[in-house]
Amino acid sequence: MTKTPDATRRSDRSRRAILDASLVLVGETGYNKLTIEAIAARAGVGKQTIYRWWSSKAEVLLDASLALAGEAAAEGGWTGFPDTGDLAADLKAVLRATVDEFADARYEAPARALTAAGATDPELGARFTERLLEPQLALYEARLRSAREAGQLPAGTDLRLTVEMLLGPLTYRWLLRTAPLTHGFADALVDGVLAGVGYVTAGRPESR
Repeated sequence: MTKTPDATRRSDRSRRAILDASLVLVGETGYNKLTIEAIAARAGVGKQTIYRWWSSKAEVLLDASLALAGEAAAEGGWTGFPDTGDLAADLKAVLRATVDEFADARYEAPARALTAAGATDPELGARFTERLLEPQLALYEARLRSAREAGQLPAGTDLRLTVEMLLGPLTYRWLLRTAPLTHGFADALVDGVLAGVGYVTAGRPESR
């Protein structure tokens, strides 16, 4: 008896091939030269297959980046933002991992492409923020909230502002390449921001 092809499995394979192709191509050619036709050719599908699920190359790349982020979390055994009780150590661990991710060619090219495209396309920028950035920012806020509730941060600490003080300089240095992006910079950034917001540990100001 001839086995009926599994359309769902075939569809999943096509989606995966399209997402993988977009990530490879944006690294090879850059975002401006990336086209739906090129993605389709690399993935081995017709371009109408792509348009069935996405309306633009930016949307393909966004979904590819989301899938890549999920895979990175799974590979690293990610179970959520660390909470060891030591806020400084937890933030340094996450920012160091972010530095490593920014240095990885698999993540750098699509991240730069989406950042640039989102800056000129407000609708894409909003989706990029909502689907990729906000969930990550929420994890930082939750960890800072836990520290605030534990008395390690002043009661009036603005959590979102603190997150942006941590990630803003890191992202600026990465985007503009103003200086090397290193673990040492990440550590210094955490120390400086926490000192500025009045971080305390074990009931005493953190020693420097």
